[in-house]
Amino acid sequence: MEKDANVTVSLVPASELLSQTILTVFDTVHAAKAVIIQDANFQQFAIYLEMVTVVLKELANLKIEDSERLKIAVANLNREIKVAKQLTVECGKRNKIYLLVNCQRISKDLECITKEISRVLGLIPDISFNINDKISKLRKDMLDSKYQATAVEEEILEKIETGIRERNVDKSYANNLLLCIAEAAGISTEQSVLKRELEEFKSEIEDVNLREDSAEALKMGKIVALLAKADAATSPEEKEIKYFNQRNSLGMQRLEPLHAFYCSITHDVMVDPVETSSGQTFERSAIEKWIAEGNKLCPLTATPLDMSALRPNKILRQSIEEWKDRNTMIMLASLKPALHSNDEQEVLQSLGKLHDLCIERELHREWVMMEEYCPILIGLLGAKNREIRKLSLVILCILAKDSNGNKERIARVNNAIESIVRSLARQIGESKLALQLLLELSRSNLVRDFIGNVQGCIFLLVTISSGDDTQAAKDAKELLENLSFLDQNVIQMARANYFKPLLRLLSSGPVNAKMTVAATLSEIELTDNNKLSLFEDGALQPLLVLLSHSDMEMKKVAVKALYNLSSVPQNGLRMIREGAAGPLFELLYRHSLSSPSLRGEVAVIIMHLAISTTTLEADQMHVSLLESEEDIFKLFSLISLTGPDIQQIILRTFHAMCQSHSGLDIRTKLRQLSSVRVLVQLCEFDNHTVRANAVKLFCCLTEDGEDSTFLEHVSQRYIETLIRIIKTSDNVEEIAGAMSIISNLPKEAHITQWLLDAGALQIIFTCLTDGNSSASYKRQLIENAVGALCRFTVSTNQNWQKEVAKCGFFPILLQFLDSGTALTKRNAAVSLKQFSESSNGLSQPVKKHGAFWCCLASRETGCRVHLGICTVESSFCLLEANAVEPLVRVLVEPDVGACEASLDALLTLIDGERLQNGSKVLSEVNAIVPIIRLLSSSCTKLQEKALKALERIFRLIDFKQKYGNLAQMPLVDITQRGHGGMKSLAAKVLAHLDVLHEQSSYF
Repeated sequence: MEKDANVTVSLVPASELLSQTILTVFDTVHAAKAVIIQDANFQQFAIYLEMVTVVLKELANLKIEDSERLKIAVANLNREIKVAKQLTVECGKRNKIYLLVNCQRISKDLECITKEISRVLGLIPDISFNINDKISKLRKDMLDSKYQATAVEEEILEKIETGIRERNVDKSYANNLLLCIAEAAGISTEQSVLKRELEEFKSEIEDVNLREDSAEALKMGKIVALLAKADAATSPEEKEIKYFNQRNSLGMQRLEPLHAFYCSITHDVMVDPVETSSGQTFERSAIEKWIAEGNKLCPLTATPLDMSALRPNKILRQSIEEWKDRNTMIMLASLKPALHSNDEQEVLQSLGKLHDLCIERELHREWVMMEEYCPILIGLLGAKNREIRKLSLVILCILAKDSNGNKERIARVNNAIESIVRSLARQIGESKLALQLLLELSRSNLVRDFIGNVQGCIFLLVTISSGDDTQAAKDAKELLENLSFLDQNVIQMARANYFKPLLRLLSSGPVNAKMTVAATLSEIELTDNNKLSLFEDGALQPLLVLLSHSDMEMKKVAVKALYNLSSVPQNGLRMIREGAAGPLFELLYRHSLSSPSLRGEVAVIIMHLAISTTTLEADQMHVSLLESEEDIFKLFSLISLTGPDIQQIILRTFHAMCQSHSGLDIRTKLRQLSSVRVLVQLCEFDNHTVRANAVKLFCCLTEDGEDSTFLEHVSQRYIETLIRIIKTSDNVEEIAGAMSIISNLPKEAHITQWLLDAGALQIIFTCLTDGNSSASYKRQLIENAVGALCRFTVSTNQNWQKEVAKCGFFPILLQFLDSGTALTKRNAAVSLKQFSESSNGLSQPVKKHGAFWCCLASRETGCRVHLGICTVESSFCLLEANAVEPLVRVLVEPDVGACEASLDALLTLIDGERLQNGSKVLSEVNAIVPIIRLLSSSCTKLQEKALKALERIFRLIDFKQKYGNLAQMPLVDITQRGHGGMKSLAAKVLAHLDVLHEQSSYF
């Protein structure tokens, strides 16, 4: 035949042989690159063949004369390439599992083919140095080549060998092996795909067995048997049919073990029987212990033992397993009635047996599922006995771990998930078992739907996730994470204050999911802590992206969410810092905005941002909402273009900004923008909410003492409007604001007269004598009312003072000196000081009578300070009003303003010629000591006033002697550390006290 082949070759031109071979190589390379199993080896082989192609093409290009040696070499090469092509094509078509389990043989075959091609290349005669050199290098590389299975493939083959060697491997081993094969071979892990691949593998093995009766075919049969134990090999229906056919053929009588099953050493049924060199079988652990104790003879035959010759008795072991399986099937069938017993102990014992069977073997768990124990176990979750419920949960969890199929069968039992969730809410031990079971069930995508739909389940899980039990909290979080694949579950979690999945969805979910999440954030009730944590964990930026989107629906959901979240000042500041104000103002000013409610929500968010700028944090960070005059004008102008709902929000926004660190600048710009005129008009609105907020903002603008703006716009009509508001409003804040305006308005005589004409004094009196005036929410009103009273007590208009005195304000002022706030005390002292300034001129001289008059009536005495006839109503005398002692008590108040006003009032008693008498009164009420202490005050102005007063008082010898020593140290301190003229004044006082000479350098 070889001779005939050579004759045939001799008849074919070399060029044609070369062309045929090149085409064959090309086809083989193409086939090699398509092989999946052993792909690295076949890729390397393809590289060698491509190099062979280069050599063959160069030979063809030389157009050499026909050479018999060359033609024979090329023909042999063509034959070997065809062998390689057959292998590569076969590896590309065959079943992937078959190829993987034969990967070592395939590697060996490929290596032999490579070396044979290298040998044939050596037959090509010397034609050209360049070609010969290439052939030489290529042959060397091909001869040195080594093809091996990958580490993963070798590991899989080792597992297969172990499985075949250990005949009792279980389903889980086969499942794991099949998954490893699928991953290595690029097979989908879907059960249907795996089942199809296994059937193809089995079919190919059968074809091999028909063609050849070899040891390799026998080994393939064992591999088929091993993989047949995997779940994918048999459908659940086929397994159940096989099980029940076997179980029904057994009857109900348990079989006793055969004598051969017992170990003669332990006298127990063997688990791992091994055969010794004596031919006897023992339990492995028992015979090993026998030998380890120094026994060298067989326990039964007394023949010497070969310690290294212990062989597993696989046939006996299989028989024992079959006997155990038979009795287990019978036991499983017999346990069911016991689980329905009314005897709790019987139920517990039966559950214990069932539990032990489930732990013992995976096959037993498979049978338990087939026997439909799940509905029984779910039913037992409603038992009164806690131990029954707990053991039922443990067994269900063991069953659920085996497969997704088991999980789904448990979940489909009527009320299964509901019953498990009820256990989740019970005592901690049972709750943790229920949690573990739910966690295991949640690893099935189908079951997750059931769990999330049970009312209260997610709420319980969120509660457990923040509990003290570390493991339970971890399991609950993992379970929540498993359930978060459904948007509706994520929303339920958010309603239970668990936001992590929601934030993830908001950040990276699809657009429709983001909108759903944003809508959820707008609907749920959130605590301030929740709102803070949401922003801290990243909710703001995704919402700002939605807010800036061109789609109006996205803007709407973002606005609604921010409306809910922006009410916390820290969140408002974060929004300002991260640029939320721009898109919000753009939306607020949009003329085409058709939804009034949306504009209102945007306005409220902006108001929240404004309120956030009033915090200490904003002050420290210098965060402002509006800065330019144009921005302020644009927002304020919107008041005239919108309805009451938006108007009152904008007014509140400006009121907040006026309280911020940039409030002075805002107030100044508002006054410059003629806002006062607008606010005056709004104060006459019928809408009480708008009016109240206009009053509050107007009040803010009056705090800085810039009178010119208000003189231009405040009319008598406006004064009457303020009085009417105070009389008729039921809003305490509005009344306090109106009263503050009265207090702060320019102290022009005509404005004060308008107030008197409108009945302001009666209104102030009512506010101060109201029975609820001590309530905390009225403090501001009282402060403002007492402040407003100051404008009517100025000493330049004694008629107004008389009106005030006639109305009975003196007792009220004294009351507030003792019980008012610091501001109230200060304003009360100011009024008393202004009253006292008029007392000297209003005090009436004491009438002189003859000697006869002395006999008829007691002699009339004058005021000790004013030396005339004084009354509260006629001369506003502080002594007659008993105001001196309350004023002295205010001197020791910590508030500098109240203290200074009180000092001013007391010093009116020593003005001018009243120094001697007034000083006596101050001494009698112990006022001079507090005045001396004011020399050490941190307030320079207060120090200076006290110093001036003492300079006059110490001109009097009695007081110098009585109080001089007490004043010396503070005075010396002022001379050393005081400011400006205070040093020389203090030195002057020290000279009065004879401490310094009048020629001292301090003067």
